[in-house]
Amino acid sequence: MTNAKLDRAGDHLANERTFLAWVRTSISVIVFGFVVAKFGITLREFLRLGGHAVAEGRLSLVIGVGFMAMGIFMAIVAVYRYRVTLRRLESGEFQPARGVVVFLGLITALFGAILALYLIFTARTF
Repeated sequence: MTNAKLDRAGDHLANERTFLAWVRTSISVIVFGFVVAKFGITLREFLRLGGHAVAEGRLSLVIGVGFMAMGIFMAIVAVYRYRVTLRRLESGEFQPARGVVVFLGLITALFGAILALYLIFTARTF
């Protein structure tokens, strides 16, 4: 095999590794969302069993579902980015993904801030 073919194969393998990293991350975000949603439900049930009056807040469910939706969105973006990168590698016109990286970073920071505010809010309530 020539060096050019090895370089090209390495580029495609790197694209696949990047895709798999995106998939692992999206699965982690989905599972984290599930845990956040279930934690709120479990916490309410424990407080009720302890005889405490608990307001029917569904905020943890909303935040958890939001994280799950973000994880699903990330998986869809991963497939899209993989396909775009594959086409660009094949045509020799590769360009890095700047916009999608910044967008997902900002969305992740936003969800982190929402989760932090939720924890602060619930610490004062209970």
